[in-house]
Amino acid sequence: MSAPGYPPPHQGPGSYSTAPYPVPHGGYGDPNHAPPPVGFHMGYNHQQPQPGQPVMYQPVPMPEYGVPQMGPSPGYGGPMPGPRYGAPQMGPSPGYGGPMPGPEYGAPNSGPPAAISPAPAAVVPVGVPPGLEYLTQIDQILIHQKVELLEVFTGFETNNQYEIKNSLGQKIYKAKEENDCCTRNCCGALRSFDMKIKDNTDREVIRFIRPYRCASCCCPCCLQELEVQAPPGTTIGYVSQDWHPCVPEFSIKGANKETVMKLEGPCFACNCCGDVNFETRKDWLTGKDGGKPIGRISKQWGGLIKEVFTDTDNFGIQFPMDLDVKMKAVLMGACFLIDFMFFEKD
Repeated sequence: MSAPGYPPPHQGPGSYSTAPYPVPHGGYGDPNHAPPPVGFHMGYNHQQPQPGQPVMYQPVPMPEYGVPQMGPSPGYGGPMPGPRYGAPQMGPSPGYGGPMPGPEYGAPNSGPPAAISPAPAAVVPVGVPPGLEYLTQIDQILIHQKVELLEVFTGFETNNQYEIKNSLGQKIYKAKEENDCCTRNCCGALRSFDMKIKDNTDREVIRFIRPYRCASCCCPCCLQELEVQAPPGTTIGYVSQDWHPCVPEFSIKGANKETVMKLEGPCFACNCCGDVNFETRKDWLTGKDGGKPIGRISKQWGGLIKEVFTDTDNFGIQFPMDLDVKMKAVLMGACFLIDFMFFEKD
């Protein structure tokens, strides 16, 4: 006895007495039911759809996580399987439409990203002594002498200390006098010293050297002089006093003692309730052969109490922006020499 729905053994294939599979009543096979929707076929006869006729596709089941795919090969109508976790990428080569693979975690970085350009290297001006690069960007500096309390209350001469600032009051250098106690208290304002200029990293960038010289306005053989070194050990210029019976004059010289500029002060270097300007007229730093003023060194009035009871002084130096940075350093040395010659109390 054959199973229901299958042909008996005496019947050949294709001659069925009954339908091979029962057709449920009320379905799409029922002639009393509405026709099937357009594009849906009961059988498996592969007919080409009519122009403009929509085509319905069967949804593709998603594979379970970790189960290998058993479907058709990728590229022949089947879904493209995703890469397994940890498996190497087998996609197209970079640069031919495929995504650019990122670096592996922990791999060394081969260079900066393309969107971020590296920071440009710092440009150091040619011929500028180390530590003086900032002077190429400014045309004015301020020099403030610190108050020494021991000197105020006891009169015992101590080493002078200064702060060198820009026009905004920001400290760019600091200066300190170096000599022995006997020289300071016996020689007074004529004493010799080494003035060390250090930057904010405590690196010495300039050194002023003043030898001991007697003061005499009548004898031209005992004129004051100051040597400027930057860096220490390399001479870049001199400040030399020129003999004049009434007016203080100085020569700003280069490393070979060639005169570059002239500095002239007032007949009476006294700041009585006002600034003292060293100038041809109003403390201008004149050119080599006179002419148009190009700079200034001024002693600023600090107030009655400060001027009477202390010897702390404030100075301002102005020079052209494009002036040689070495000459700017020599002008700083001229300011310290002027302070000791005219405003340092004995």
